[in-house]
Amino acid sequence: MTSAEKIKHLHWRAGFGLTPQAWESQKNETILSSWEQLRGEAMSFQPAPATSPNTAEPVNPREMTAEQRSASKKKDRQLVFQLNHEWIHQMADTTSSPLLERVALFWHGHFACISRSGLLAFNQLNTLRQYGLSNFRDLTLAIARDASMIRFLNNQQNKKEQPNENFARELMELFTIGRGHYSERDVKEAARAFTGWSSNFRGEFVFRKFQHDNGDKSFLGRTGNFNGDDIIDMLLERKETAHFVAAKAYRYFVSDQPHPERIDQLGTIFYESNYDTPTLLDSIFTSDWFYTPEVMGNKIKSPVELIVGMLRQSQGRILDPPALLNVQRALGQVLFRPPNVAGWTGGKSWIDHSTLLLRLHLAGLLFKAAQIDIRLREQAEEPRFGKRLQKLNAEIDLTPLQDAAEMVSSEAFLDRLSTYLLPFGVEAPKDTLLAFSSEANRVNTFVWRMMSLPEYQLC
Repeated sequence: MTSAEKIKHLHWRAGFGLTPQAWESQKNETILSSWEQLRGEAMSFQPAPATSPNTAEPVNPREMTAEQRSASKKKDRQLVFQLNHEWIHQMADTTSSPLLERVALFWHGHFACISRSGLLAFNQLNTLRQYGLSNFRDLTLAIARDASMIRFLNNQQNKKEQPNENFARELMELFTIGRGHYSERDVKEAARAFTGWSSNFRGEFVFRKFQHDNGDKSFLGRTGNFNGDDIIDMLLERKETAHFVAAKAYRYFVSDQPHPERIDQLGTIFYESNYDTPTLLDSIFTSDWFYTPEVMGNKIKSPVELIVGMLRQSQGRILDPPALLNVQRALGQVLFRPPNVAGWTGGKSWIDHSTLLLRLHLAGLLFKAAQIDIRLREQAEEPRFGKRLQKLNAEIDLTPLQDAAEMVSSEAFLDRLSTYLLPFGVEAPKDTLLAFSSEANRVNTFVWRMMSLPEYQLC
């Protein structure tokens, strides 16, 4: 593998691909210097907080009429949809930190949560950005106090007279230690520790002390008057938690195929660093095995990665928000709407007959070079904008690539473009791609055609 291919690999896995300008400046860098630049930028970057367009003071639902509550819920769903559009373009924005947004997307899938309120979705995204590159304990505690998660897993119903086990169970099974390392009694006792953890109508965390169980709880072999903070701390004291989270990070950033030895190494590093997320990422992106043939170019891009990568590399923007949501629906990944608390399965599950058809035509839709007619799947609790996806209203800016194309022949530019866009260059016959071009539109045609190749689905 060439150094340039490794740089490209790093920026697809730790971000969403390189812009033409960034590619020219990065392709001759060392792996270490390129990673340190990505990491340093993310650690110092201060993202503008996601802000709800609804600036009005939230109203207590108890003070609303039935009609007002219905209208409020409809508006809330609309705000979630608007945030979806905003986040997609924030990830594609060349002035943002790609690593920061990529890590936020990872944690969004790890702490999978369906947000039914615009305000709560905005708050949760800000939490993922704020704590995503900090200590895992801080992030987990912030999510445990996050109003969207509290409501999604019914912890507002968790009271000492009648504990609700939903959050406690998922905290252990999916967020920290994983199955096989706790008992049903541990779930019940942990639920008691989280009693009274609730939220108000403004989306703020509230501890309702009169609903909290102050009795002794027995959890993971220890007994005491534990609260939610104590439960999280005891879970993180167990090495199994570090290994569980490291395994999910490996699957997300490295490979769908588990590698026990590497995961064990990453879990040990994560645990010994006291759950420092940047240290875990350092261990992944600076490891020699991350740049081996078995890892590079062998991961199917998620729908969001595919969409954001196309927008970032074409300097594009989708001007039709409903169509962007419909693309996500058709491809099987809608931000703030994971299929369940386990999140998206990923890997080969992204590909079936209908999703592959759209994936291969998506660049054509973006470049207004093709139309497609796909019947959209029925999805509960999502805004509906028609039952079919046929076209996109988008704009792109290929000026940097057009400037580069003026200096070389079509064949030489095709080679240069394939090196930039595809994991290992173009494998399709060059004559086929050259036959579709003319001097007037060759850049648009080449980019569109390459983004439509099966190789572009991988990173």
